[in-house]
Amino acid sequence: MRYDFLINTYETERLKLMSVWSEFKDEDLPVRPSRTDHRGRSVHEHMVHQCVSENGWFISMLGVDVGAPPLPNPETRLNFIRRYAEDSAKRLAALQSKDESWWEGDTKFFNVTRSRAWVMTRRIAHTSHHRGQLMAMLRMLEHDLHSNYGPTADTGGLMQNHAPTIYAYPDMDALLTGEADGGKKSRLPEAGEKAVTERPNE
Repeated sequence: MRYDFLINTYETERLKLMSVWSEFKDEDLPVRPSRTDHRGRSVHEHMVHQCVSENGWFISMLGVDVGAPPLPNPETRLNFIRRYAEDSAKRLAALQSKDESWWEGDTKFFNVTRSRAWVMTRRIAHTSHHRGQLMAMLRMLEHDLHSNYGPTADTGGLMQNHAPTIYAYPDMDALLTGEADGGKKSRLPEAGEKAVTERPNE
């Protein structure tokens, strides 16, 4: 099916998002990019936005309703991970059941008409955008950062220096089990001799 790539991308994006959530600590949830500027979402608000926004898009634009409240109760880091894992798994299963005519059919995207394939592409980009903001916040909090697409400063540095890709968890089951046990992420290497950024400070 020509739209399998969108289904496969959504499946991997689920793991990437929750891997980033797993890098935070419980006490990080109230943190904002700037303590004096409340325009920037806190870590907690990012998790709320992801769950509510994705639920709303799928129901109103894609006609997929998982029949569950989008937010966990109580709103803890681990509960957000569990809630999103369960709901996004149901959305994934629904997408896997759709044929090409469904993907190519029109739907309403706010005030314009777009194909469902277009909406799904935009949804994936939307999630990636907010995940990138959270990865920047992890750096501001001086936390380690495993791979999300490729190497990071903590997995060995730059790709051109053959730094490895090291994911926090190999799959969804390992992530859910590991975080329930207090965190069992992949080990990160010790710092090497080569620069880990493109223009390091002298």
